[in-house]
Amino acid sequence: MAGPALIASAWLAANHWMGQTPHSAAMDKTDASGSQAADALSGTQFSQQAGAGPIIGDAAGHSQSRAAAHAGSTSLHAVERRMPARAKPVPAQPVYRNPLRGVTGLIPERVDMGVDFTGSGPVFALGDAVITNAEGNSGGWPGGGWVTYRLTDGPDAGKVVYVAEDVTPAVQVGQHVSSSRVVANKFSGGDGIETGWAMPNGASAESQLAEAGGISGGGPFPTMIGLNFEELLQTLGVPAGNNRHDPAFGALPAGYPTSWK
Repeated sequence: MAGPALIASAWLAANHWMGQTPHSAAMDKTDASGSQAADALSGTQFSQQAGAGPIIGDAAGHSQSRAAAHAGSTSLHAVERRMPARAKPVPAQPVYRNPLRGVTGLIPERVDMGVDFTGSGPVFALGDAVITNAEGNSGGWPGGGWVTYRLTDGPDAGKVVYVAEDVTPAVQVGQHVSSSRVVANKFSGGDGIETGWAMPNGASAESQLAEAGGISGGGPFPTMIGLNFEELLQTLGVPAGNNRHDPAFGALPAGYPTSWK
């Protein structure tokens, strides 16, 4: 027994002087299996010669770090796949839209009690509204067509809009409409189309009321109330009238906004 004991003592002493820590057989098996598992996860294999000790040092540590990072990344991707997709924000719909977007050959003319245009095609409502007049032949206007609607939403809710002259009504009184609804069809009759702010009762143009200057079809033009409606149309993409920079006549009654958002 003295011979094996001396050999073991000499081996321990040699390891001590070489700065190495002795490993038990169980520790060797654990380190070797852990290194092999890490190598398998990272996709990198390290060869080991028969009789050599376990793979230790920087190579094994690097392999284990890569395996841990790979496992963490896999777990993160699994969580992301289980998470519901974020809904994209829906852009807010505009309150008012260009009512003349369907007119072919649209050419702006003068601003008078409202705004005049040439062209032909469908005329839409500005926004949500209720129809208050729908006449195919009105004696007060050239061409005869006369449609009015009261806005029910937006900064001009309560105001009345008219569409007149060479138009045929496409709606009925009392009908509720939106900006996607055609209220009249413009035809080529030689008088064009006029649209603007109507009196609160829809009887005629707002400019004919005393508080707006009492200005009728004879002028002088442009009227303040006509320019106000024309500015609203411009914010919606309609071309400006050809006299919009001329001095304005009359007054803008209280309650009409000067900007639309």
